[in-house]
Amino acid sequence: MPRWKALPEELDPQVREFASQLRRLVDRSGLSIAAVADRTGYSKTSWERFLNGRLLAPKGAIVALAEVTGTNPVHLTTMWELAERAWSRAEMRHDMTMEAIRISQARAALGEFGPNGPAAPAGRGGGTGGLTTAAPDDDGPRDRPYVPAQPSSGSGRAGNRTAPSHPGAPSPGRPGRGRRRTTVFLAGLVGALLVIGAAVLLTDLGGGGEEPGNDVAKSPSAAPTTSAPELPDGVKCFGADCTGQDPENMGCGGQLATTTSRATVGTALVEVRYSKTCGAAWARITQATAGDKVQISAGGESENGLVNADKDAYTPMVAVAAEAEAEACATLTTGTKGCTTEQ
Repeated sequence: MPRWKALPEELDPQVREFASQLRRLVDRSGLSIAAVADRTGYSKTSWERFLNGRLLAPKGAIVALAEVTGTNPVHLTTMWELAERAWSRAEMRHDMTMEAIRISQARAALGEFGPNGPAAPAGRGGGTGGLTTAAPDDDGPRDRPYVPAQPSSGSGRAGNRTAPSHPGAPSPGRPGRGRRRTTVFLAGLVGALLVIGAAVLLTDLGGGGEEPGNDVAKSPSAAPTTSAPELPDGVKCFGADCTGQDPENMGCGGQLATTTSRATVGTALVEVRYSKTCGAAWARITQATAGDKVQISAGGESENGLVNADKDAYTPMVAVAAEAEAEACATLTTGTKGCTTEQ
């Protein structure tokens, strides 16, 4: 079964060539994707996307890969710059295509109402093309100002004339707005006083009448504390919760891990990898042979790893209180054994 999946057909030729070059570098180094992730500080998922052409690697990842594989970073960066320009052009074409699709959909939606748009309701004056501010027939037009009726020329008793009723003017038999506002205010005030009275009553029930010796009962109990610190985003365990877990999957590797001790056993390199953020350590072996074994031990706990065709392996984690507690040992297929020493 081939190690790499076929690159997407729609990739730009320069992006395709760059992704192929990254694959060749990883193959030539003999490292697995997990080992590349651990040494470069970028996650395994990110490297899978970089190497399969689904995402363009950032420049920092390329420089880190050059250091890990012993490649000249200048040449690799030049290829990255060309691929980055091609990737940007492809994204621009995609954005323009999506914008054209959205415009076409908007035009098609507007076309459903006809060339003049949706029909407006007819106004009271008989017109059909304009907006109207007229209310329903029983309310009268709202855009017509109220004008009090004037006394006729034949009568001198203007006080006997009554103005026509209008929805906005209060009638003599109906309470005015001022009275309604006063009623609402008084109701709100009464409600607020009731809430305050209930609060005072509850306070008296909880704190009154105690004996002098009962003051201790008022002291709040101390909140339980935990030794685990607040973990950063992406980190899923700390201390004992990390024992037996994969450091890559738990977010403890990459930039959060350092090598605290190492040893050369035969042709293999054995290291203790420690993450202070996770409070855990694990063993890593590189330049090994399929079948070689590696083990991490700390505080009576131990975890094992087995080298496969990738020529490297790492163990699950064990919890440690300090980096000096952990020890990594290797047993090669040749029978050679060895353990790490502190740096």
